[in-house]
Amino acid sequence: MPIYMDRHDNKEATAKSVADAHQKDLELQDKYGVKLMTYWFDESRGAVFCLMDAPAKEKVRQLHEEAHGSVPHKIVEVNPEAVEAFLGRIEDPVPSPAGAHAPAGGAEVDSAFRTIMFTDMKDSTAITTRLGDGEAIELFRTHNTLTRDVLAQHNGREIQHTGDGFMVSFTAASQAVGCAIAIQKALSTHNQKRPEADIHVRIGICAGEPVEEDQRLFGSTVQLTSRICDHAEPDQILAAPVIRDLCLGKPFTFADKGEHAFKGFDQPLRIYEVPWQD
Repeated sequence: MPIYMDRHDNKEATAKSVADAHQKDLELQDKYGVKLMTYWFDESRGAVFCLMDAPAKEKVRQLHEEAHGSVPHKIVEVNPEAVEAFLGRIEDPVPSPAGAHAPAGGAEVDSAFRTIMFTDMKDSTAITTRLGDGEAIELFRTHNTLTRDVLAQHNGREIQHTGDGFMVSFTAASQAVGCAIAIQKALSTHNQKRPEADIHVRIGICAGEPVEEDQRLFGSTVQLTSRICDHAEPDQILAAPVIRDLCLGKPFTFADKGEHAFKGFDQPLRIYEVPWQD
């Protein structure tokens, strides 16, 4: 069967509502002969994407309409190898069997203090337009490989890959800051060697107690980290005050960048830049 990707535009969507809708789709997929592979959520644009093996586009529409009423705005047939090169995977992550509290519905839920890091690649859409699909996929693959190598070295747990960035969880703030610096240095080295295929990312770091369900993280800490990342310039690392406080005594420098208002938060927040160039 062909592989389809669909897009739902919904500015009111949240990570939790999208996860719930995906679960409803899974419960009805057999009825329509569809195999749901994975989904991802672009919160900043209010866009939800689903990847699935289906006999026809109409079956995709019928499945979504019955499951939750959110009919896709666009459905296209895709090459799964190209999607995997872009996203890093084409299947949902395997749920962890360990340790977290499981509610009556069976979904794994946990709340614990974590450091969250978001990365975002500059001008990913423009890169595809400029280089074409083939060269752009190679560049995204290089970005993914360099980033994942550094995450492994700093005990970063990849929560979500957005195509042009990552959401990562750490047990220690110092791990996240060290990882962010290492990512920027690795990309800088790449750019010096391949200036015609340079890669620039912005990084945001915060910490708190996000809610975890099915290996996904939700809540205000996640949302604030995403906002901080969006506020950063390419090649810049920005951190919340809690990160600076948790790294007291560590060999990192934090430069005060003043208070800034972030969408969805009532009070302005002081943020700090983490210099990384030698």
